Amino acid sequence: MKHLNKLLFAVMMVLAVSSHAQNDNNPWALSFGVNAVDTRASAGGGKNWLDQHFSQAFNVSENWNILPSVSYLSIARSVGNNFSVGIQGSINKIDKFVVFDPSNAGHNSTGYVVTNPGDLMYYGVDANIRFSFMSFIKSKVIDPSLRLGGGYTWLGDNSYGTVNPGAGLTFWFTENVGLSLETTYKKSFGDRSASTNTYTPDAPSHFQHSAGITFQFGGKDTDGDGIYDKDDACPEVAGLKQFNGCPDTDGDGIIDGSDACPTEFGLAALNGCPDKDGDGIADKDDACPDTAGLAAFQGCPDTDGDGIADKDDKCPTVAGPKSNGGCPDLDADKDGVLDKDDDCPTIAGPASNRGCPEVTPETIKQLNAYGKTILFDSGKSSFKTQSYPVLQSIADILKEYPNSNFMIEGHTDSDGSNQLNQTLSENRAAAVKNYLIEKGISTERLKSTGFGETKPLGTNKTAKGKANNRRVEVSLIKN
Repeated sequence: MKHLNKLLFAVMMVLAVSSHAQNDNNPWALSFGVNAVDTRASAGGGKNWLDQHFSQAFNVSENWNILPSVSYLSIARSVGNNFSVGIQGSINKIDKFVVFDPSNAGHNSTGYVVTNPGDLMYYGVDANIRFSFMSFIKSKVIDPSLRLGGGYTWLGDNSYGTVNPGAGLTFWFTENVGLSLETTYKKSFGDRSASTNTYTPDAPSHFQHSAGITFQFGGKDTDGDGIYDKDDACPEVAGLKQFNGCPDTDGDGIIDGSDACPTEFGLAALNGCPDKDGDGIADKDDACPDTAGLAAFQGCPDTDGDGIADKDDKCPTVAGPKSNGGCPDLDADKDGVLDKDDDCPTIAGPASNRGCPEVTPETIKQLNAYGKTILFDSGKSSFKTQSYPVLQSIADILKEYPNSNFMIEGHTDSDGSNQLNQTLSENRAAAVKNYLIEKGISTERLKSTGFGETKPLGTNKTAKGKANNRRVEVSLIKN
């Protein structure tokens, strides 16, 4: 073959840039299926060039050589602008060789004879450049194409190069899987000579048709959101197609990268942040997010309009000076001590005691009179039933002096050991203290202690004296 060296060089050049990839998203394509070889195109005969090469092109049963198995495999890669390049290998067996011999008794009506040259094995390695028209027809399913390439064919003991123009049509079932139908005319440089080797295959030009499945792959989608990295504005984070692959976690229509509150549904006017109270101040900047307010007070209201936000205003519905915590200068108990300075604004008391009543000796006397009548179960710190009204009376008196602190003292008679009486006196004083706390007296205002039998009021030799010694006393703790 005098053109063989030139052809091999051309094929190698084509291989460097060749084949038929599918698209930029999935740059690689793998195809496999069956191929058919038809030698009719180089048999000669025919009325003219078109008739010689293309008549009876789809006479499958008489002219096509087909192996009943997977007989071709191709790999391809996109190079952009609708072009792709790739390489294909194929195998077949030639048991139908078409010649033009009207003198042969077995010829058909047009003078062609189909012979078996000896079940010749056919191998082909081909490369081509493919151009897809899919984007031009604006289809996502139908993909017509044209291609041009070259290849090398082994036929029995012969081998030769070819130039391969062709066309194809792919139907994409999904973005990645399609049915590919292709036909290629393989023009030989050393075609058979009708005058010398009509019945002997040498280097015949031929058609090769193929049908197979194509798989596209290789598209990179780092975040797995179905949007390829090259089209994904946020390739590392899964997102939505309408936002070019960027996420909108809270679904407010603002992508997370531009959303000041990406995890909370918000308003575009507030950069994606919510405003629950509708005061125009984003909740993240609103000191009172559940109540409509003013920007001057970080979103908090000033109901009485005194220039003090309600949350800082002791009298939010009545205007008052800031010096009085937003309350008017009042003296509710008319004791001459303004409410703002009065620890007991509803109970009259002297200024010397910050507006609270002072505990008088008479009050202490009354408390101790009650204390002497508190009865406990014998040897215990639990109260007898008749003691509860007395305890309530003590609680009522203490409530009249809210800023005064008191000591609850427990005393016993001398029956029993000193240690036992000491513990009993402490427990009884603590029991009175706990009862008063339950009735609303602040824990901070009360202390308790026990003196056991160390401070008797009378003799422990008589029943009356012992009864007087078993008592609870209340004293004022002076600040």
